[in-house]
Parts: sequence; C-alpha cells; structure tokens
Amino acid sequence: MGIFKTFVFFPLLLWVASGTSPAGETEILVVDRFTKGVDEKGIPAGWTLEKDPGSSSKIAIKQEKEDHFLYLLSVSDTFGLKKEISFDIKKYPYLSWRWRATKLPKGGDIRQRETDDQAGQVYVVFPKFPTMINSRSMGYIWDTQAPVGFSGTSTAYSKMKYVVLQSGGSRLGEWISESRNVYEDYQNLFQEDPPLVGAVLLYINSQHTKSSAECFYGDIFFSASPLNKE
Repeated sequence: MGIFKTFVFFPLLLWVASGTSPAGETEILVVDRFTKGVDEKGIPAGWTLEKDPGSSSKIAIKQEKEDHFLYLLSVSDTFGLKKEISFDIKKYPYLSWRWRATKLPKGGDIRQRETDDQAGQVYVVFPKFPTMINSRSMGYIWDTQAPVGFSGTSTAYSKMKYVVLQSGGSRLGEWISESRNVYEDYQNLFQEDPPLVGAVLLYINSQHTKSSAECFYGDIFFSASPLNKE
C-alpha cells in the first residue's frame, strides 16, 4: 500500500445524470471510463502521477471491443494515479468500478508492513487540514493473502483505512464489478462523519515482496443509490 501524500483538490463535476431519469436509474458522478486516451507523457487524461513508475513498470489505456480500461503493471515498484474530484459523499455514497487482476505480488499481505503489496487498490481521499498529516482515505483492496472482508488500518499511514474485497488468485483474469457504500465504510472505520471527497487514487505496489503485480480498471463512478452488479 502506497504512502499517503498531500492532496490539493479542485471542484470537478465530471458528469451528472438527470435526477428525473427513468425508473431503475440513479444520479451518478463519473470518475472515468478511460475513453480519452493518454497525454504526451503516457498518463491517462485527467489523472496525475503520485509517483513515477520504474522503467519496467507500465501504465496504459487498453481496449477490448467497445470497452476501454486502465492497465497498471508494477515490477518491484510502487506508484499510483490520482484524479481530483470534490463532492459530498453523503449525496453520492456508492462507489462502483470494474477491475481484473492478472498477477498478484507473491507473498503479499496487507496485514504486515514487510509484505504490504497489492495488485488492486482503490482509495477515496478525504482532505482534512493540515492535509499532509491529517487527511483520511478509505481503501478497497485485492490482496494476495488477507481474507475477503478483512478491514484495518494501513501499516504505512494511520489515517488510511481499508477493506479487502478480493483475495488470492481464484478469480485472476476475470472482470469483477464492485460496489461499496463509502459513506458507511468511512463511518464504521473512522468513527466520524467524513469531510468532502477530494480525490480518487488508484495504486499498485510490489516493492516489498520484490515481485510483480498487474491489474486493470474500468468504469469508475459514484452514485446516489446502489446499482446492481453485473
């Protein structure tokens, strides 16, 4: 799990569906569908690097038929991508996304600092002054060994909480749709009401285990009410 850094955030309303949408639909805030490609530095449009990846690691936008997705490869490395977005999590509490892990860091286990490597990491960041030492983040993890449902505090940063949603390699190579009530998770783990959201962070690391990790992400968005998983 990457070390938390300072987050400066700017209001960014990416897209809001009509509140009068047909029955069964809901208002959503799209974080990304990864359809806009990469900039001249190879970074997905609208995102910034939290740390430069090493020469053997990779960031790319890939496509299968009509679907676009983000590809991250970590080779004994740690890095992340951040997208700034500001809103009240109470209004859009549900975070949904698709991910597919194809390689897990060998021996990775979020419960121990010396093995704290994961292929899949999605964080919702809540800036709180002073941001360097006080901001919170709520994370969702695909771990190698920690069991599904396990929750805890980052070994690197005490104000980073997480829940393990996938564990091990039984579903490697499979696209999985996830949806979490971030507001409820934050309240349960921090025992307080959250400040405004400031960013979404995607991270990957394999530096502790000196191994490799590989993960894909697609269709990340927040919604006012729960959506059915695929």
